[in-house]
Amino acid sequence: MPHTTQIFQVSTLYGAATLAAALDAGRYGPRGGARRILLVSNNAALPETALRLDEMHGYGPIAGRFDSVISWNEAISPYHPSTWGPRGNDTTLWQRAFRLQWDIDERDMIELAVESIQVNPARALAAIFSEAAVDVYADGLMSYGPTREKLPLTIARRIRRLLHLDLIPGLKPLLLSEYGVKPEIVPDEAFRGVLDEISVEAADDPRLAPVLDEAPTAVLLGQYLAAINILSAQEEEDLHVRMLTGAVRAGHRSIVFKPHPTAPAGYSAALSKAAADAGVRLTVLDAPLLAETLYDRCRPELVVGCFSTAMVTASAYYDVPVARVGTALVMQRLKPYPNSNRVPLAVVDHLVPDLEREETPTVVGAAPETLSPLVRAIGFCMQPKTYPALRDTTADWLRTHLGDTPAYYFPAPRLAELRLPGSSPRARARVQAGRAKRVVGRAVRRGTRKK
Repeated sequence: MPHTTQIFQVSTLYGAATLAAALDAGRYGPRGGARRILLVSNNAALPETALRLDEMHGYGPIAGRFDSVISWNEAISPYHPSTWGPRGNDTTLWQRAFRLQWDIDERDMIELAVESIQVNPARALAAIFSEAAVDVYADGLMSYGPTREKLPLTIARRIRRLLHLDLIPGLKPLLLSEYGVKPEIVPDEAFRGVLDEISVEAADDPRLAPVLDEAPTAVLLGQYLAAINILSAQEEEDLHVRMLTGAVRAGHRSIVFKPHPTAPAGYSAALSKAAADAGVRLTVLDAPLLAETLYDRCRPELVVGCFSTAMVTASAYYDVPVARVGTALVMQRLKPYPNSNRVPLAVVDHLVPDLEREETPTVVGAAPETLSPLVRAIGFCMQPKTYPALRDTTADWLRTHLGDTPAYYFPAPRLAELRLPGSSPRARARVQAGRAKRVVGRAVRRGTRKK
């Protein structure tokens, strides 16, 4: 008799926690109703040297919700999860191989839950299990932005829903909306319950004890933006120092820095020097645990970051006031304009007080009326061919609000390229001239190759 096997693909503990909350909330039926496989993918550039998911505090309780755990890296070795995908003619062979390797009966139905459906490994899994229903889960602010790339209809038609956390109540995700995919909220109480489990499991980590002893009142979040070529390493070090300076100016004398897991040690050293110069206590927490565990254990009075999702979870699940630093700089550096970080940046820039302007930190609540139109206008400018229905509303919004909006949200060249309000005839002429040069250049290169 055929059964159902559910395959849950994860690459981060935060994503795994989101799926665990969805399971606890009954989004995948009762335990025992289907076989559940946790498929773990390590997408780091050098997976062999990166922190593994099973080394993170809280992994054990989450993995216990599944019937088996499988390594995607081992399954496709020696290929890299971010770059490998099956050739079109080989998908049937790969499905047979994985069914055999993972002990899935050839008659069993497959259901997939994946992250980032636009790229591998999610894209590869959807192609291999070509008859499977697909759920996409989003565990951060990127769910509010547009779909990065057009999906093949053979995949898009199989996506049943977008599972997401309600980080900004009232703001509806734009992701996958062009395919009619309905967003479905993972309940706050279920996710907070999973976070509490993780926190309890991490309580005995000896690296957490010095942090608790210092009783920090402010937490600084590192993101390692140099790794994705948005800032230089020096600029990112400076950004962390700016966070510290802002926290000190706000009256905090005991501060903890939670670096990005892949950040170099030099970042912490530069920050330590700045703390010593300012005469404040700084503790660097370089341990394999979520920032949310730190909030639960330390109960800070302030969380400072650039545009990390962990800033919003501090407010949404722990009622901690938050403040931002450096969003304008990072927004100006984002290239190309459709960069997926643009909407998360805009959301934080719009909602969270600027610490360097001495704005009062606040708990982020429900989305104000101004946020959704702004996000949709940015979404259209990022992916105009994907969301043509948003063109008129975007143009109307720009006519009314562009003068009151920071210039880095809607750069003049982008408005000119899309022929939207706010662009001058001269800017549009420059864009048209640039296009003409590129067309001529391509024609010349083609002609040269033929000779």
